[in-house]
Amino acid sequence: MKRIDITIAVNGRAHRQAVEPRTTLVDFLRDGLRLTGTHTGCEHGVCGACSVLLDGEPVRSCLMFAVQADGRQVTTVEGLAPAPGELSVLQDAFWETHAMQCGFCTSGMLIAAQALLNRTLEPTRETIVEAIGGNLCRCTGYQQIVEAIELAAERLRAANIPNPVARP
Repeated sequence: MKRIDITIAVNGRAHRQAVEPRTTLVDFLRDGLRLTGTHTGCEHGVCGACSVLLDGEPVRSCLMFAVQADGRQVTTVEGLAPAPGELSVLQDAFWETHAMQCGFCTSGMLIAAQALLNRTLEPTRETIVEAIGGNLCRCTGYQQIVEAIELAAERLRAANIPNPVARP
């Protein structure tokens, strides 16, 4: 099959690769770039485990072809951290509130939460529930996840610092 050259900026770094047109974005990230934080779950866009930010908006990377992301900005869960070995405020809040158990949904939940926090640092409980509503978790019952997002929003408001992942 003919391969197509694409360039995608992933977590702030441009990656140029030749891919088959049928390569999904999640496969490009996991297999092509070895960024395994984005999980392959249902492969039907239902569970949210494969969520990434595409130009700042959450998308299901299992439903997109990599060629559709050519020339675009992708942020994976790895890109939420300010530096290697560090946690973002949101990731730290998830850790502190025990907002994960098996961890399979965590990357998608973090991406959905980051997209919400990029829009507002004053989310209501209802907007948080709505923002993560497309992500399935079978372990936590969602309560700690909601609490983690509330805690992260509170800390970001108190810090009064620009969000490094937020769109300009």
